[in-house]
Amino acid sequence: MGLVDKTTNYVLFAILHISQFILAVTVIGLYGTDVDRSQKRGNDTDGKWVYAIVVASISAVTAILYLIPFILRLAVVPVWSFIVFVLWIALFGLFGSLYINKNPMGDGDIQRMKNAVWVDLVNALLWLIGTGAAAADWWLHRDTRTRFTGRAKV
Repeated sequence: MGLVDKTTNYVLFAILHISQFILAVTVIGLYGTDVDRSQKRGNDTDGKWVYAIVVASISAVTAILYLIPFILRLAVVPVWSFIVFVLWIALFGLFGSLYINKNPMGDGDIQRMKNAVWVDLVNALLWLIGTGAAAADWWLHRDTRTRFTGRAKV
């Protein structure tokens, strides 16, 4: 595997992870608006919105960590990426059931939440793509050795 292949591979992963980071921060803003409004009114914060912010925060931190080149070589990356994907799908299902079929009738808050649901889905799909790409990258570029002595590369 030459330097050009490694560079191209890293650039593609970097574009993916930067996209994941940007969308995660977007979700924090979309759901954080309601949490802030709820706290200013003196109401309790709904756990659904806290879950959304936690998932987006985990996703943003993970995306930033994945920009460090050697981390992508770890076998745990596809597993963790799949876990983050499942968290996003659960978030999409949770808010999709609340807002997809709701008619906003000029209510900007409901329209914002309908848009947030689709951002959740795009995030989930990006994490699924990232999971598959990380698994394929790890499988194709893992450092394998012979079974008996462990000295020769296979």
